[in-house]
Amino acid sequence: MRSYQPDLTPPWKRSAPVPEVPAEPDLVVEEVSTGFCGAVIRCEKTAQGPAVTLEDRFGKHRVFPMEPRGFLLEGTVVTLVRPSAGGPVRPARTASGSVAVPGARARVARAGRIYVEGRHDAELVERVWGDDLRIEGVVVEYLEGVDDLPAVVRDFAPGPDARLGVLVDHLVPGSKESRIAAQVTDAHVLVVGHPYIDVWEAVKPSSVGIRAWPSVPRGQDWKTGVCEALGWPENTGAAWQHILSRVNSYKDLEPALLGRVEELIDFVTLPA
Repeated sequence: MRSYQPDLTPPWKRSAPVPEVPAEPDLVVEEVSTGFCGAVIRCEKTAQGPAVTLEDRFGKHRVFPMEPRGFLLEGTVVTLVRPSAGGPVRPARTASGSVAVPGARARVARAGRIYVEGRHDAELVERVWGDDLRIEGVVVEYLEGVDDLPAVVRDFAPGPDARLGVLVDHLVPGSKESRIAAQVTDAHVLVVGHPYIDVWEAVKPSSVGIRAWPSVPRGQDWKTGVCEALGWPENTGAAWQHILSRVNSYKDLEPALLGRVEELIDFVTLPA
């Protein structure tokens, strides 16, 4: 006699198991039905069942039921569960993943600086590394492009007590940016870059809610082309604010950018 399993659902119709994740404080998740993204503030029992309170980057709070498959964690569907009582207390983290220093005051700005190409680059660095930069006393400024980088470096007059770090977009072999960067040879200057045409691409597509960043034909303005390909209004400022709003921590950025920014912070904070 053939024996049958209790579940007669064909294997190809069975749902893949979804991981259960404790809703620990500061865990950043997205609620699937509304797209609301925020950090866990607390969990509590309600008449309808367990619920979790999330806080977004503007300080707005929303309460959601902890339903199965109800949240996204780094683009993966998960089920939030209440943390176990008496579990380990995790230290609070900054958006960059560093251990937060409660009550720390901003350090007086160093003579050293980090330069980035444009305003969007500066806003992204501030969003993720802002707490760290204030503690270290590092100021980030933007250049509106790197065509005049050698002259900018000369005017800055870097030295042992005033190191300069520069973050360059599209720093790949053979690019215009790589040729300009090669002209900077001062030992007190570090020029690093990421491979993306624009810093928008350094945000993970899953964090923005898209499958991938589109390919834009050569000769077309890249940001305008992205908006057109994704069906967004051709307002690059508004598009950037949408992208930036989906960045809550270093987990929303590509490693190719993360490593370079950390490298620059380390360089400009080295003792003389």
